[in-house]
Amino acid sequence: MTDLSDREISWHYNSLNKYCCRLTKPRRAILDILSDTGRHLSADQIYKEASKISSGGGLSTIYRNLELLVRIGLVWKFEAGDNKARYEIAKRPDESHHHHLICKKCNSIIDYSDSIGNEKDFIREREKKLSSIYNFKIENHSIDFFGVCHTCSKNK
Repeated sequence: MTDLSDREISWHYNSLNKYCCRLTKPRRAILDILSDTGRHLSADQIYKEASKISSGGGLSTIYRNLELLVRIGLVWKFEAGDNKARYEIAKRPDESHHHHLICKKCNSIIDYSDSIGNEKDFIREREKKLSSIYNFKIENHSIDFFGVCHTCSKNK
């Protein structure tokens, strides 16, 4: 497993610090695991990976820290249609944004960002309009498309 780079540690540390939180061993383990993987992990999967690194707490510690990291914006949480929350590392504001294609048969999740450029103006205008209509400050959004992946389509 590769650890977070100095730049990533600094960004995560500053974000945690802004909310008067420390970069504890469980939080660091969660951030390392999510940074290192290309997958979207459940809390159980994160716990199993964290257990390999150290015995720094139980599943409840993972859940508690995940919820904190989601609340302060370091980790994104989303539902993948299998009744399990999935988590991924939040990108720094200067990094690319992406959305998900989620297979309803095998629960695979594909990140896509190749057409985000075309969507940015539309989404920005939509956020502005929704903010105005509902007097609501939008901080982030997520767009997930559910369907059947190519592999599952071939295996009918």
